[in-house]
Amino acid sequence: MLFNKFIIVIAVLIWFLLIVTALLAPFLAPFDPKVGSLGDRLKPPCWQNGGSSAHILGTDLLGRDVLSRLIYGARISLAVCVLAIVVAGCIGSLLGIISGYLGGWVDTIIMRVVDLALSLPIILLALLFGVLFGPSFSNIILIISLVLWSQYARMARGETLKIKGRDYVDLARTAGCSDASIMWRHILPNVAGSLIILATLQVGTVIIIESSLSFLGVGIPPPTPSWGSMIAEGRSYVVSAWWLCMIPGLAILFTVL
Repeated sequence: MLFNKFIIVIAVLIWFLLIVTALLAPFLAPFDPKVGSLGDRLKPPCWQNGGSSAHILGTDLLGRDVLSRLIYGARISLAVCVLAIVVAGCIGSLLGIISGYLGGWVDTIIMRVVDLALSLPIILLALLFGVLFGPSFSNIILIISLVLWSQYARMARGETLKIKGRDYVDLARTAGCSDASIMWRHILPNVAGSLIILATLQVGTVIIIESSLSFLGVGIPPPTPSWGSMIAEGRSYVVSAWWLCMIPGLAILFTVL
């Protein structure tokens, strides 16, 4: 029990640090993450020989400060998480509730589309959409939403099937409430708890998808800093300049874990 509490405290501290860092990025970052100096390129972290206290985590190939890019990368990851999960959750929940409540041919069509979406690997599907739409911040949110909406639809439908036969739903129907009113006022509030839990569990998935797409060149376009693109830029120097890959990789690891 004590160990579990310790893990919870560590997790809360990591997420608190991530949120504060993302919100206060312009004030915390010591340098402009997009601007560098070729004279300072590939400087190691300050604790290593040749390092400088001005660049605590070193610099990259173009002399840009790694710490500043890491801080702004946290802002990108958090923004993508929030927006993509909200969009995917709204679309999937709406279709799932409609499918479960109306049933019949509507349910059949929506669920066959959901089955098709769930049968494809998430990363492969995201990569396909990334190639089709091209790299941009808005497109990465659209891509992740198209990948994840089906999971919300499946859960919302299952919860709706359990709720639509309850007495208060039958009373609302008898009182003359429309289907839209019943779904909005009586079903949605009762399925929201499960959908929120699903959303929290998908935060790590969203970060991995965004980082993977940025690593492959179809996510956040340069020079905007992203943890995935930082790893991609430093992979050729993993031996001589280990901090280029290791530091953003650890950021992804601790955030997702």
